[in-house]
Amino acid sequence: MTLLNQIEHYLHRTGVAETTFGRRVVNDPRLVGDLRRGRRPGPDMQARVAAVIGQGA
Repeated sequence: MTLLNQIEHYLHRTGVAETTFGRRVVNDPRLVGDLRRGRRPGPDMQARVAAVIGQGA
């Protein structure tokens, strides 16, 4: 499962808005939209996203 798929699943499951998620994780409300348009996250961003998704924040 790709990082974007994991984020999409998390958003659907929790009802968190994509902009809220981006702000909480990397202080970037455009994160999810940018990922949908092809943005490639670096290892630090991937780790931060995984940490948030893993703890169910």
